[in-house]
Amino acid sequence: MSTIIGWDIGGAHLKVALLRDGRIEAIEQLACPLWLGTEHLAQAWRAIVAALGTADSHAVTMTGELAEIFPDRRSGVAAICGAVSTLTVGVEPRFYAGARGFLDAAGAAEGWQDVASANWHASAAWAATRVPRALFIDIGSTTTDIIPLAAGAPAMRGSTDADRLRTGELVYTGVMRTSLMALGGEAPFGGERQRLMAENFATTADIYRLTGELAPDDDSYPASDGRSKSAADCRARIARMFGRDAGDTSAQGWDGAARLFRERQLQLLAEAVAQVLSADGAGPGAPFIAAGAGHFLVPELARRFGGTARSFGELVRAPDAVRRKAGVCAPAVAVALLAARV
Repeated sequence: MSTIIGWDIGGAHLKVALLRDGRIEAIEQLACPLWLGTEHLAQAWRAIVAALGTADSHAVTMTGELAEIFPDRRSGVAAICGAVSTLTVGVEPRFYAGARGFLDAAGAAEGWQDVASANWHASAAWAATRVPRALFIDIGSTTTDIIPLAAGAPAMRGSTDADRLRTGELVYTGVMRTSLMALGGEAPFGGERQRLMAENFATTADIYRLTGELAPDDDSYPASDGRSKSAADCRARIARMFGRDAGDTSAQGWDGAARLFRERQLQLLAEAVAQVLSADGAGPGAPFIAAGAGHFLVPELARRFGGTARSFGELVRAPDAVRRKAGVCAPAVAVALLAARV
């Protein structure tokens, strides 16, 4: 039996999929604060290999080259390629380079522009083999990718992060690590409009913990203040954004504030979806494909545009218990599946 491990190396998480004979058998995700040093990648990598075992080949995609520890993206790609090469003992890893396919470590370092932040392309390219016309939306912990699929291939207008930010295909907002201060400078309180603190007192994870939509298995990072992830502490963090304490209003009042921030994030995403759809990429009536830790927001976005949503996980050949995680870790799954086709 042949085995491939697909790796998605981000700046905050390491996501991994084990593919054995065309079937995704296991998914792992670990917090990996790459911005603190590449040793965190090595620690997370070894922990995952200990859990999953060795593989015949390793397929890698990344966004971690953006981590602050690297002076620029070229250096980041080279450093990650070098680190991975030392970790795949006896097996030469392959790095995903978008339309160029897979490259070895030396080729990836040389062709870094195609390797840098290409994980979204892997997910979209594989999804397009299953749903030729669709809008692929991956809402992660930090960012959201919105990629039209047409004629069985990604039909994006941007390829670099800078271009994708311009076209609306990349939105720097996610369901865990986005600070609430990024969702507006004021909010209602006690019948008045109040300015908010421009501090990282609370994040979107606090919102979705309170709404019950963020799965505990996906909630892998500590709270912004290092306290618990209980509803009471989530409310306290949101209250601090208002310069207040949780006792200054009821639990229902803070839950209402969470719903407001949720709506603001949805509106931000809806505007980007409208921009992408206005370019006629996927075309009218195309289904939305939901991926990422924030996949639960995609059906609501689809309804706002009169469409329907499908889960990325349902497209994958995997045990039922693995399907949800396959959607959350879509790039790792996709890069393994694409490598198996080469």
